[in-house]
Amino acid sequence: MNSDTVSDTDKKDETTADADETRVDEIEAESAELSDDSDTAKEGMLVRSDEVLPAQLTLLPLSNRPLFPGLVVPLIYEGGEMGKVVRELADSHEPYVGLVLVRDENELYAPQNLYSVGVVARIAKAVEIEGHGLHLVVECVRRFSVDGFVTAENPIRVAVSYRPETSYEDNIELRAYTVAVINTIKELLKHNPIYEEELRLFASRFDVNEPNRLADFAASLTTASREDLQDILETYPIFDRLKKVVSLLNRELNVSKVQTKIRENIDERISEQQRHFFLQEQLQEIQRELGMNEDPQEKELADFRKKAKKLKFSEEAQKVFDEESNRLSMLDTSSPEYNVTRSYLEWLTCLPWGKFCKERYNLKTAARALNRHHSGLDDVKDRILEFIAVGARKKAVGGSIILFVGPPGVGKTSLGKAIADAVGRPFYRFSVGGMRDEAEIKGHRRTYIGAMPGKLLQALKRVNVSNPVMMIDEVDKIGSDFRGDPASALLEVLDPEQNSDFMDHYLDVRFDLSQVLFLLTANQLDTIPRPLLDRAEIIHLAGYMPSEKVEIARKHLWPAQLKEHALEKSDVTVTPSLFRHLVEDYAREPGVRRLEGLMKKILRKVARKLAEETVTLPVHITVANIKDYIGQPRFREQAIKVGVGLTTGLAWTAMGGTTLTLEAAIIHHDRRGMKITGQLGKVMQESSDIAYSYVIANLERFGAPVDFFDKAFVHIHVPEGAVPKDGPSAGITMATALLSLALNQVPARIAMTGEMTLTGEVLPIGGEREKLLAVKRLGITEVILPAGNEVDVDELPPSVCEGITIHYASHFSDVVKHMFGVRMKPAKKRKAGKVAADKK
Repeated sequence: MNSDTVSDTDKKDETTADADETRVDEIEAESAELSDDSDTAKEGMLVRSDEVLPAQLTLLPLSNRPLFPGLVVPLIYEGGEMGKVVRELADSHEPYVGLVLVRDENELYAPQNLYSVGVVARIAKAVEIEGHGLHLVVECVRRFSVDGFVTAENPIRVAVSYRPETSYEDNIELRAYTVAVINTIKELLKHNPIYEEELRLFASRFDVNEPNRLADFAASLTTASREDLQDILETYPIFDRLKKVVSLLNRELNVSKVQTKIRENIDERISEQQRHFFLQEQLQEIQRELGMNEDPQEKELADFRKKAKKLKFSEEAQKVFDEESNRLSMLDTSSPEYNVTRSYLEWLTCLPWGKFCKERYNLKTAARALNRHHSGLDDVKDRILEFIAVGARKKAVGGSIILFVGPPGVGKTSLGKAIADAVGRPFYRFSVGGMRDEAEIKGHRRTYIGAMPGKLLQALKRVNVSNPVMMIDEVDKIGSDFRGDPASALLEVLDPEQNSDFMDHYLDVRFDLSQVLFLLTANQLDTIPRPLLDRAEIIHLAGYMPSEKVEIARKHLWPAQLKEHALEKSDVTVTPSLFRHLVEDYAREPGVRRLEGLMKKILRKVARKLAEETVTLPVHITVANIKDYIGQPRFREQAIKVGVGLTTGLAWTAMGGTTLTLEAAIIHHDRRGMKITGQLGKVMQESSDIAYSYVIANLERFGAPVDFFDKAFVHIHVPEGAVPKDGPSAGITMATALLSLALNQVPARIAMTGEMTLTGEVLPIGGEREKLLAVKRLGITEVILPAGNEVDVDELPPSVCEGITIHYASHFSDVVKHMFGVRMKPAKKRKAGKVAADKK
């Protein structure tokens, strides 16, 4: 309910009709006529109003705010129980009714929920309007106080008393309040013109100098709370009433000023925006007339369609492009979906659909490219040239997957560049080391903010052809956790049967990757998933020989570092033996990365000395003064340890091959036993147990005392205890050291490697190339290898085995023959009686 509408709790919904609205307008017009009539009545009144006002009144509730004497307002009652009461009241032609404010709008209409002071009103008009309920036009006459309730249920009737207005004399203080009220109303008119019509209506009916009428009128103008207005209604003394009204008017004036300021700020901003909009429209119209401007949305669509015409879309991609471009044309540029769709079309049209580079398959050119990028590793180059030769026959090398496996710094990446140069394709490399999110491979779905395709499609966008050479680095270091498994996502990419229909999550359109030449790199095979290995052709890069590293340093690394440090070849001179000294004493690892780092360190020192003017050009660097630049040698010349219980074994590491001097000694003769140290793994510990058991079981056959180990406590140690060691290839080395103790004989100066079984069989091992290179670095000329590795050794380059005598052993007796010059005696046949006794 509001000030001019009273509704029952079960009121019906309002409906709107033109005829009803017309009738409401007529009622409001009649209200205005009633105001004019009241002026005439005021002039010719013959009796006092308090003499004709009834002593009992029927009460009607007001919900939003109270009404004040002197107001003419329409009231609407929309059916329900209260609507019925109002209709009965109108039919009874009772001229007066009491209007009282309810205390709580949400409570029922009851005596305890009514204020005790209200206003008596004369019913001037009562009209029934279909769909809008009963409309009353009432003229508020005078305040009344409730003396008691005649009936407490609808219709509520009360006994009332009318208190006459306070008599007052015209004095200065009263005039001051009156003027304050009038001036405040004038200020309000400046901020809200709506008050002007109400003030004109009041002035036409009453004298503005009547303080009581002015106070009531001023209170009715404000938007004060219902409680504050009821307080004004209940205040009879004119001075008190004027004080409260002035306070309400000042509060209303402050609110109006703030509203005016806010409205002016908004109007100013809107005006500025409208001005900017009109100027922008004029500018665009001028540019359009001059042909200088196009609709940005249309221009983008035209650009996309122009790009699409140059591409050879698949049928599926063409359908998606048409759908997305049509969708873009219907979207508003300010919509978030517009940017998402535009980004998608950009990716769809920037991929090399049907674009291939021209390949070349000239083997001589390919060989020159491989030698230009890479020195050494002739066996690997031969394998790559064979691969290119097959591609020349097929006129395509796409769809192939090659995995380069080798220690760091052996040139896996440079080989990939050399292959791309040899076949005339663009090269792109990215690393998957540490990658844990499969979306890096297959892209994010478009529903995510900031979504984009995976690295494969990003690579194709950069090279702008569909048949590049793509290198995926560090596939042995791919992670896997709750976010996904990138290695599994790579299975689709690297499967020739599937990658012709590769589906990226972002693009959601099949793209053909079958013409891409994939090159993978890894340091080891152990951590690569088996399904991934099955899809690749593996090429092992064991590492460089010292002579190859010297050649790489002289031809490639040194000139490149001189250029990087802004030095000429004539500025820094080196002796021919310097690079070999660096390789053998400072950088023995299979790759050349540390060797390159040493060269950087040398040239940084040279640059500093030149800046400090402590040396002059040219700077001479020799083996004698190299310590001044990079310090003492990292590796010393290792002498082969010779003695009882000392043997030299061979091991493979991720950094290449190395030698291990194994030591065995008798600690005491108190009891039988064996102790192993050197941070050995479980497999290596098992190898030592097998060697110990085999030697003890066959002491007599080797000519050693049968009871030698009965009371001997043996300690086996593998030096460099801080380095973890594991693997089965030290089996024959440990057995040889134990047999040396039993025979009390110094083993021959021969290195060895091989796994041994309890029956003395010698099984093949891996990493033979790396191990042979380690032997050459140590200066050993003889090596014992398992007979099963003879085929692998035959495939090695001749330079690896040059200067080394290789003995092949299929049984431990072959090892004993070379190490001690002892032939193993045949096992004795046991007598039948002895066997029966043993069984018993």
